Amino acid sequence: MKKMSRFRIQNRHRQLFALVKENRARLLLAMACMLVEAAGTSTAAYLVKPVLDDIFINKNARMLMYVPPAVIGLYLLRSLAMFFGDYCMSFVGQDIIRRLRNQLYDRIQDLPISFFGKETTGVLMSRIINDVNFVRDMVSTTITGSLRDCFTIVGLIFVIFYQIWQLAAFAVLVLPVAFLPIVFFGRRVRRTSTGCQEAMADLSALMHETFAGNKIVKAFGMESYEKRRFFDKTRHLFRLEMKETKARVITSPINLFLGGLAAALIIWFGGSQVIAGSYTAGTFFSFLTAVLLLYKPVKDLSKFNNSLQRGLAATDRVFDVIERESEIAEDSQPVDLINRPHRLVFERVYFKYEDDMVLQDIDLEAETGQVLALVGMSGGGKTSLVNLIPRFYDISQGAITIDGIDIRKVSLASLRRQIAIVTQEPILFNDTVRNNIAYGRPEASEKEIVAAAKAAFAYDFIQDFPHQFDTKIGELGGRLSGGEKQRLCIARALLKDAPILILDEATSSLDTAAEKVVQRALENLMRGRTTFVIAHRLSTILKADQIIVLVNGRIREAGSHQELLALQGEYYRLYQMQFSDETAHG
Repeated sequence: MKKMSRFRIQNRHRQLFALVKENRARLLLAMACMLVEAAGTSTAAYLVKPVLDDIFINKNARMLMYVPPAVIGLYLLRSLAMFFGDYCMSFVGQDIIRRLRNQLYDRIQDLPISFFGKETTGVLMSRIINDVNFVRDMVSTTITGSLRDCFTIVGLIFVIFYQIWQLAAFAVLVLPVAFLPIVFFGRRVRRTSTGCQEAMADLSALMHETFAGNKIVKAFGMESYEKRRFFDKTRHLFRLEMKETKARVITSPINLFLGGLAAALIIWFGGSQVIAGSYTAGTFFSFLTAVLLLYKPVKDLSKFNNSLQRGLAATDRVFDVIERESEIAEDSQPVDLINRPHRLVFERVYFKYEDDMVLQDIDLEAETGQVLALVGMSGGGKTSLVNLIPRFYDISQGAITIDGIDIRKVSLASLRRQIAIVTQEPILFNDTVRNNIAYGRPEASEKEIVAAAKAAFAYDFIQDFPHQFDTKIGELGGRLSGGEKQRLCIARALLKDAPILILDEATSSLDTAAEKVVQRALENLMRGRTTFVIAHRLSTILKADQIIVLVNGRIREAGSHQELLALQGEYYRLYQMQFSDETAHG
């Protein structure tokens, strides 16, 4: 298990490195700029010797003419190298983030419905936004800074060895001690960072839920409760962040003390050597300058290591989703269906969701152009049954065939092109009316869009909008009534012109007046199509060719309205119950 885990980590690092390689030209340019910058820093330390010895002590006028312009040129070169190096690495980092976000979103969209039942929207958003940002910081800032500091350290070590090699040897022996806290506390940062990112994802999920469901929160007077939940999560996040902060900031003061200790020893030894006449003051101060300049990159490496650990933790969370395998597998040689009326058959179908058996021994046939209605009490398996047709889930046993072909042998894209769905809860997007209607067929002409709107009895209210078909309808169609939303969904299904239609309690949330209009639109939609209707009101499916009564995931009864009434069984009971309720309310 450990070897497998190590293999997965290595594979993730290879994938991340592959993204970096896509920008290798800019990466090489950035590294060249960093080398120039590091060389400039080392040269600046070296120049302390001629400045002190030749200009200030020996009063060499010729050196005074050469050294200042050399310093100006040196710092100009360093500035240009810093700019181009930082810009190139930032470009690499941003490009990697773009690619990672695209990969992540691409994978999420391809995962089955079951995945979205297990993961909250807020958590997924946090993966795409927050976690990926940590990876960006790791690539563009941490790697940039680490490379620059490593080059600078090498250059400065060369200078100090050149100036006073005995003292340099002592400093190099002591230097690894400074890296011990970096390694030790870096591991703690990675662990606590994972917890912080998970807590942030939970917080995002809570905000998404409460903002989207604000009407219910207010209606039930739960503002205080939701505030307490939010405060509890921010308190938990605060504690985790402080743990991470403690592990992150402790390395700098430790390194500061070690640096001060090393500086004191160097001053004592070097001062005694200068007094003894072994070295010039310029040589010692050049050495000391290089050592002091060495302190900053060593200290920064601890900060970069913390960012690296946060980035690696975020990388694991991102790749957890990217590497997620879909439960809905494509056949190795999938069949493409022709867009025409179809016959669907369920043959001894069983469906298990996690540990619960939802459907058992389902046998039914839907002939070409037939309307098949599914009725029964809530939890009977009606929605689960129709969700199997577009393969939102896969069956556990048996077969579902379309024109005699097992749907598991049909390509997913081809299968879903044959199906249009209108659900109980209308799903619309924050876009124009036109784009919502043409969602399944973006290439549709204006004439086709208008025709679909008219057939769905949506044209008249669209004309009353300020910008008609170009009117934006708000998030989830928030500017529309329930009936208007549903008619736009019907128009969308009409325009797709799919031969198989699924109506999942499409009128259950509407009032009587809106339902009558929507029902007329649905009749237009159902014409000539093989239709599965999950019925809320039995009055809407009296003309269905077949009515299937589902009880606890099994077919209890099947037949026409009149046939089922004559049986005086489950359907008769449901019909009588609903008729009594309607009479009572009437």
